[in-house]
Amino acid sequence: MPRVKVDHSKCIGCATCYKVCPAGVFVIRRGKAYPVNEELCLMCRACITHCPTGAITIMHREEEAPISKLYGSSSPS
Repeated sequence: MPRVKVDHSKCIGCATCYKVCPAGVFVIRRGKAYPVNEELCLMCRACITHCPTGAITIMHREEEAPISKLYGSSSPS
């Protein structure tokens, strides 16, 4: 199960994550994004890709490691 985190010191409340998330994980409250439906996260990374400030991190709850580290762009040697 994914764990979605928003760094509110970086979040500018632009609602991009809310708009691009196909699963409806986010809401915007008091000018910031909040992941309220984490269990619906498809781990598609649309929110991470489109966030202009890099405020979003998705992790596997079991490993608590950022998904970008688990599924990095480099291929194994």
